[in-house]
Amino acid sequence: MTIVHKSQKSVVVTRDEPDDGPLSRGLRELGLRVLAWPVIKISPPENALALEEALVNARQFDWVTFASQHAVAAVTARLPSPPPGIRVAAVGRRTAEALQDQGWHVDLVPEEATAEALVKALSSFVGAGTQVLFPASSRALPTLAAGLRKLGATVQEVEAYRAEATPLNIDDCRELIDREAIGAVTFTSPSAVTELDQALGDAHFDRLLSRSAIVALGPTTGRALSERGHSPVLADPQTLQGLAATTARLMQNRV
Repeated sequence: MTIVHKSQKSVVVTRDEPDDGPLSRGLRELGLRVLAWPVIKISPPENALALEEALVNARQFDWVTFASQHAVAAVTARLPSPPPGIRVAAVGRRTAEALQDQGWHVDLVPEEATAEALVKALSSFVGAGTQVLFPASSRALPTLAAGLRKLGATVQEVEAYRAEATPLNIDDCRELIDREAIGAVTFTSPSAVTELDQALGDAHFDRLLSRSAIVALGPTTGRALSERGHSPVLADPQTLQGLAATTARLMQNRV
């Protein structure tokens, strides 16, 4: 286990979690000082009835696809077990484990935790007439639904939860950036990348990431950072524990 001395610079957590949440707790256990900058808040869907109606009629679907643990939580809270006959696909191991923890059997998990990989994995099972339920984020990228429709499937995408911007104390954040008090920034979603960029402004966002280690939970989040001209390190393994451990290793190298 990598232990980093507490005199190190702080690590920014952009994930929406309590002070003792799994990522923050994991970082502290490795001797890191944590700064909570939750730029995204997870909220119930704007129209919960649409999700509930889709789940009441879940027997009509051949597949249900999950692209996040938040979607798993929203669905399993309303539907404790899937109806007989429906098959379940998860975008990655973390999402699959969240389903299994709720007693759901997972039929398909792609090797790479991306929507593109999930579409490719489903291409052997999905075609014209296949009915797919996709409980999604309010900010879901079109990749999964569009890819399945291109294969001929009928996709019912329904909002399972909302990902909304959370205000930060921007003056305090910028002061810490100017003082070079931050050693690493962790990202768990493309939305967090977008919101931190918009909140800080391009100049401070670029200054922060050019002076800090950048750690992304998975390839989709990493791509969002790369598109902004920054080179993240992907968590290994791609779990919150892996994100904490990878961050600690990078911080140790900066001693």
